[in-house]
Amino acid sequence: MSVEDLPKVELHLHLEGAAPPDFIRLLAGEQGVVLNGVFDAQGHYAWADFAGFLDCYHRACEVLTGPDEFRRLVEAVLAKSAHDGVIYTELFIAPHICGGGDRGAWFEYLDALYAGAAAARKAHGIEARFVSTCIRNLGPEAARLAAALSAEAAGPMLTGFGMGGEERHLAAADFAPAFDIAREAGLGLTSHAGEICGPGSVRETLDHLRPARIGHGVRAIEDPALVARLAVEGVVLEVNPGSNVALAVCPGWAAHPIDRLRRAGVKVTVSTDDPPYFHTDMAHEYRMLANTFGWGEEVFRDLNLTAIDAAFCDEPTRAAIRARLLKGA
Repeated sequence: MSVEDLPKVELHLHLEGAAPPDFIRLLAGEQGVVLNGVFDAQGHYAWADFAGFLDCYHRACEVLTGPDEFRRLVEAVLAKSAHDGVIYTELFIAPHICGGGDRGAWFEYLDALYAGAAAARKAHGIEARFVSTCIRNLGPEAARLAAALSAEAAGPMLTGFGMGGEERHLAAADFAPAFDIAREAGLGLTSHAGEICGPGSVRETLDHLRPARIGHGVRAIEDPALVARLAVEGVVLEVNPGSNVALAVCPGWAAHPIDRLRRAGVKVTVSTDDPPYFHTDMAHEYRMLANTFGWGEEVFRDLNLTAIDAAFCDEPTRAAIRARLLKGA
């Protein structure tokens, strides 16, 4: 079996960022919306730098106007993931995007998201859970609102809370109250750190937010003491190599620190972040990692077992996915 064909677990996937370009064009056509400059001549998302990426991302999201569009988006994203061999995934969503922070609208969106996940499970056998996120650059008050809405919705499908957004905005400590709300509700915790900012951002996040997982975290490699801490504390990194290369966090695949982190005893997993924007998918990530670092089936199986152990899901689901990983199908 090729490593590309192995069953996979993905923990770091932004729902809107995973929208297939064809799906966004379909919605734009239905709505009569013109998205000039969003796509290149080949039909891919068009951007040249980080600012351009953010602009393209936000413009594409203009056609995601209500719960039904998000239901259809979940189905499209999970169909693509299942095609690439993903059997369990966690999708990042945000109350301030799904409903604008309004409680009633938030629960309408959640019903639609769950319906999309149920349809994908029936059609493709893929299990999905949702991680609700606050958006860092909206500030601590918005984060507390997002955490409160997430805590109220905590349950079998919404199982985690995290933070995305502009990593350079404010200190991690400013968001501790939001994470305390989510922690008290029993949600699994994760936060972006160590992507745009250096190892200090990872350390501050560990100290003040105390998540079980870190989104990205790759710049921890610049601080050997921090690497040792991650290994000792068992913090899991949701690593997105293709994203890191595309956004110039790393100059190329050979320079990516995922293999060095793994060899240092850090628990690493593999995800795609915003895959169509970075011309990647899980099969491509596996192929590139195998070609670059010589990883074989055993390494990828260990990574996927690490990922399902770190997943924010119930124990019966974890056991079922583990069994599928060990079986290889």
